[in-house]
Amino acid sequence: MRLHDLKPRPGAKHRRKRLGQGESSGHGKTSGRGGKGQTARSGSSIRIGFEGGQMPLIRRLPKRGFNNARFATRYVPVNLEALNRFEDGATVDEAALRGAGLAKGGKRIKILGDGELKKKLTVKVHSFSASARAKIEKLGGVCEVPAPTADQVAATAKAAARDKASAAGQEAAASSAVARKAAKAEKAEAGKAAKAEKTPKADKAEAGKATKADRTAKADKAAPASQAPAAGNPPAS
Repeated sequence: MRLHDLKPRPGAKHRRKRLGQGESSGHGKTSGRGGKGQTARSGSSIRIGFEGGQMPLIRRLPKRGFNNARFATRYVPVNLEALNRFEDGATVDEAALRGAGLAKGGKRIKILGDGELKKKLTVKVHSFSASARAKIEKLGGVCEVPAPTADQVAATAKAAARDKASAAGQEAAASSAVARKAAKAEKAEAGKAAKAEKTPKADKAEAGKATKADRTAKADKAAPASQAPAAGNPPAS
């Protein structure tokens, strides 16, 4: 083989698709772009999934399955600088923050360390950032986390019971699978034992067949001798 014998693999090279070369070519007139409009213009591109402004299919379909986002603990953030509106030495709790309009919505409040605190306060909320706790305690203030309410305790107990029931169900399913596997193995062993018991009978039957075949062969061998004509007596013509 020489260099001039080298050729590309069949199908690796294609003719260029020529557009606008007459209707008989199949790619004339609109050159494969359809009619007028956005997609007929040069440089046009429409992102995947776009349906002209109507609600796209991916958003119309219902979403199913598990997602941890629904169980996330969400806090209403309150910056440290906003606490300067309270009197020095005051106790700032959830009710005070909501009454002052600093926390709206949500069920838990978290103090963040943005800004500078100028007053000594006793703050009782659900959570503190590390910088906010350091700044409050630097001025002699106190950071306290209130005890959980009865509703929160009930919700925690309910979640624990649900997790326990789920674990029990998984354990039962696992034990059931093990039991099914053991029963299947036991059944397979029983089948092997039954097959082993049938084997001697089959061997005996094969031996009987062999003995019968030997007898038939002997009988066939003896038959010509008995049917042979006696010496001196020629066979009848």
